[in-house]
Amino acid sequence: MKNHFEIRIPPGQTKERLDIYLTNRTENATRNKVQEAIKNGEVRVNGKLVKPSYVVLPEDLIEVNLSRPDPPEVKAEAIPLEIVYEDEYLLVVNKPAGMVTHPAYKNYSGTLVNALMHHSEQLSQFHAVEDDEFDIVRPGIVHRLDKDTSGLLVVAKDETTHQKLAKQFAAKTSEREYQAIVWGKFKQQHGTIDAPLGRSKSNRKKVAVTPDGKHAITDYEVIEQFEYLTLIRLHLRTGRTHQIRVHCAHIHHPVFGDVTYGGREIVVGGIEGKKKAEVKNLLELMPRQALHAKKLGFVHPSFKELMRFECDLPADMQTILLQLRK
Repeated sequence: MKNHFEIRIPPGQTKERLDIYLTNRTENATRNKVQEAIKNGEVRVNGKLVKPSYVVLPEDLIEVNLSRPDPPEVKAEAIPLEIVYEDEYLLVVNKPAGMVTHPAYKNYSGTLVNALMHHSEQLSQFHAVEDDEFDIVRPGIVHRLDKDTSGLLVVAKDETTHQKLAKQFAAKTSEREYQAIVWGKFKQQHGTIDAPLGRSKSNRKKVAVTPDGKHAITDYEVIEQFEYLTLIRLHLRTGRTHQIRVHCAHIHHPVFGDVTYGGREIVVGGIEGKKKAEVKNLLELMPRQALHAKKLGFVHPSFKELMRFECDLPADMQTILLQLRK
């Protein structure tokens, strides 16, 4: 299967070979794969065939057709899991930061799915395709969290349970609350971010606010404010890839520690000397985005009861908050 997309080179782009540029900005791509595609005429720049050594220029339009890799073989692995709840139909887990939800390019093992397959012989085999990812079955996975986002996930053990849960998530009747430590102070105690999201035109590995993107809405509420960071509560009205992280960055409050969307840069003024050293120390304590899926609620597909779950903030986020409160 071919994956077709376009990239518009942004103004101010420095000199870089086409094959290197595409490899660094395309999901599931290797340099050999990109070079082969260019040589086979599957990459055009401004409508013309070019060589891998072509140097990209600002405003160039790159059209790409890349073959999707074969789906990886998913194997059971003895990886510890924090099971919050389990019955014969489903289970709820507290995913740690650093664990990928399901196998994908460069992450064929060590994922939540690998751990689940070892824990339970019964998992749903519901088929799903999302964004530009593998066209594969993800055993049990109803929804997902980014690798470096911690928190609650519900997992289905059979297809009927999976489909009924998936409908709740699609209809936004499920309850999900996230908490995040973000940069800056808020003038208002609560608000709504309404901004469409789509793949970045300059970097396919990132998501961006774009006029032709998918409808995306995030509600937020301030829990606790500090000198240059704030703890907030977030609810998703839509479920787009990287939604919270991109929306927070869009309103100039990137999630603290987020390497992809500006959370490792000092984005507020007045931080110099001792304060700058303090920020550096906090960033070392938080090598990921400070984002946690804290609450999860849904109607049990078989019992017809409203199930609600909550888990504490992970140790790294609690440590940051303790330091800030001092």
